[in-house]
Amino acid sequence: MEVKSAEFVISAPMVSLCPKDTKPEFAFIGRSNVGKSSLINMLAKNRKLAKTSATPGKTLLINHFIINKEWYLVDLPGYGYAKRSKKEVAKLDQMIRGYILGREQLVNVFVLVDIRLEPQPIDLEFINWLGVSSIPFSIVFTKADKLTAAKVRANVAAYEQKMLETWEEMPPYFVTSSEKGAGRDEVLGYIEQINKELKNS
Repeated sequence: MEVKSAEFVISAPMVSLCPKDTKPEFAFIGRSNVGKSSLINMLAKNRKLAKTSATPGKTLLINHFIINKEWYLVDLPGYGYAKRSKKEVAKLDQMIRGYILGREQLVNVFVLVDIRLEPQPIDLEFINWLGVSSIPFSIVFTKADKLTAAKVRANVAAYEQKMLETWEEMPPYFVTSSEKGAGRDEVLGYIEQINKELKNS
C-alpha cells in the first residue's frame, strides 16, 4: 500500500465523539513508551503526524488520522503508565474499553510490544482481554533495531511460547523498527488485505 495522504481528523475524549463515518478503523495501542507515535509516523511517512514525546503517556485522547481518504488509523492512549492517579487510570481504561468494545467501525487492534523485553504480564492481560472479547488483533513488536537479528528471533520465539500456554495459535504478528522502517510494508499490506476483504464481503 502506498500512503498518499495522512491527515489528523480529531482527538476525542470518548467514543461517542469519534467521527460519524463508516470507514474501517485500525487502532494502535501499547504500554507507555513502547514507541507508538514513532511507529504511526513511520507508517504514514510523516514524522509530525503523531506527536512523539520523551515523556511516556502523552496520548490521553482517541486520535483519528485518515489515510488515503479510505481508512482511519486510530491512536489510543497507552496503558500501564504508573505515574497517574487511580482516578486518571480508571478514566483512561474506561475510554479505551469503551472505544474497543463499542466502536462498530473498528476492524483490527494492533497491540505494540517492546521486542527487547521478556513477555510482560500487563501486555498478556490486555491481549487475553481482547481474545475473550472477540476483538480481532495483531501484535506489533517494536524497536527491533535495538537488538541483533538472532536476539529478535529468540525473543519472538519466547513470546510465542508464552502465548501458546493459553492460545491455540499465535495471532498475526509483525517485527518493526521505526528507525529503520522495518515492517512497514508488512503492516500496511495487512491493512490493505483486510480492507479488500471488507469491500468484497
